[in-house]
Amino acid sequence: RWTVKDFHRINSSEVWGKDRRLMLIDGQILEREPMNPPHALTIELISAVLYEKFGNGWRIRVQLPLELGLFLDPFPDFAILKGHARGETEHPTKALLVIEVADTSIDFDLTEKAELYATANIPEYWVLDLNARTLRVLRDPVPVPDNGNAYRSIVTMKAGDSVQPLAKPEVTINIADLMP
Repeated sequence: RWTVKDFHRINSSEVWGKDRRLMLIDGQILEREPMNPPHALTIELISAVLYEKFGNGWRIRVQLPLELGLFLDPFPDFAILKGHARGETEHPTKALLVIEVADTSIDFDLTEKAELYATANIPEYWVLDLNARTLRVLRDPVPVPDNGNAYRSIVTMKAGDSVQPLAKPEVTINIADLMP
């Protein structure tokens, strides 16, 4: 099993190449699918919305490390944290909201990643399903009998709906604004 420290050390040396999209899940290095144009465009659209809606005093991390344990760095599409990056010297270990964009990874994002984020006590996790044109909003992580965690609330929203993030409930985000 790879540790986060070893994973970052080897990954930064570009041993595997600099353009590979890697993540560390339970000590295993996994490669994400190449990013297709709809996924890339969605990343741009979501970035613009999040920067506008959250603004100053919030960190919007796009496809950057989020160290959730000794053997876990899932490199989420988005991790939203309160505060400022200036002065930070380590990768964050917590987020208030994590967002994944799914076009080929929907099953993985709704099962394994959901369990990992719930176990890390990420209070809110969104999965934008590009194929179904829906946003799954997962909230309220709770323990489950197998020593993991799961989200108690899972709501599926459509392009015409809107959502208020728990981290900033005064903000309303139109689901259609997140999609190409």
